[in-house]
Amino acid sequence: MTIRVVVADDQALFRETLALLIGSEDDMEVVAEVEDGAAAFRAALEHRPHVVLMDIRMPGTSGVEGTAMISEHPDLVDVHVLILTTFEVDEHVAQAIRAGAGGFIGKGIRADALVDAVRTVARGESLLSPLATRALIARFLANPTSDTSVAVFEQLTPREREVVVLVAMGRTNDEIAAELVISAVTAKTHVNRAMTKLGARDRAQLVVLAYQCGLVVPGRRPD
Repeated sequence: MTIRVVVADDQALFRETLALLIGSEDDMEVVAEVEDGAAAFRAALEHRPHVVLMDIRMPGTSGVEGTAMISEHPDLVDVHVLILTTFEVDEHVAQAIRAGAGGFIGKGIRADALVDAVRTVARGESLLSPLATRALIARFLANPTSDTSVAVFEQLTPREREVVVLVAMGRTNDEIAAELVISAVTAKTHVNRAMTKLGARDRAQLVVLAYQCGLVVPGRRPD
């Protein structure tokens, strides 16, 4: 499969550099280069990319706003947003994750790590920078911002709830499998079923739900 990518950044030189880097990969194709969140949304509607690589701060329509526009459109459920940011621990990053972004990476990331990040998000997996995720959750996601209640998780089986807790703690499928003594395929199945039942676009949304409803509290593992 060729991964179709839209690159959204208001700095033309940086945007073109990203496009050249991504386009040089055998399994990737840049289908559009745009300058703000609204243009990214229009490009997503036109090209139906697998990934929108979105700068978080742009004049006009920001990356946060563009992410929300993409995530809320019923025809774009298969489009995943990967946020690019200069400051990884930033309230705007938390807002983008809440809006539906599949993850975020810092602009100082290595080229090989960036293309791997695009592949990860294209698969529907979350990508939350390990250097900033704990601080991000502690500062922003842990504070409920809606009427979401832990009761929404009652539709999950006990095993699915356990898996969601581990996802929220940053565990990969392989790590979940090792901890629960199950196969990685089974771990992935539990994650996918939990996402379907809760209406989460991806693992990042599972993390948001788990923290916002109090199923997981920073610094303490639930019983």
